[in-house]
Amino acid sequence: MDYFIIFITTAAGLYFHGWLYVRIKRWMDRDLALSLAGNNPEKKVFMLQRLALARTHKVKRRDLHTVLQAAANDYDLKAPIARESSLSPHVDS
Repeated sequence: MDYFIIFITTAAGLYFHGWLYVRIKRWMDRDLALSLAGNNPEKKVFMLQRLALARTHKVKRRDLHTVLQAAANDYDLKAPIARESSLSPHVDS
């Protein structure tokens, strides 16, 4: 009976540590994406979508910063054009 209790508590402890490790990795990845977005709420949503896309494409963690940085740069290049076109009044001739 003693061995059974030791086995169960060891297995539960290992499972908990594994679960905690995975959660912390996910939090760090999310924090990375949000830090690259800055204070722009639209960019935050965009970066979280890119993070989800990177997860589905199984991007390695060592490459994640590069991928998210490239996405942030793409957003910065495309966003001013979209904002200018939405802000400019439409003039009919």
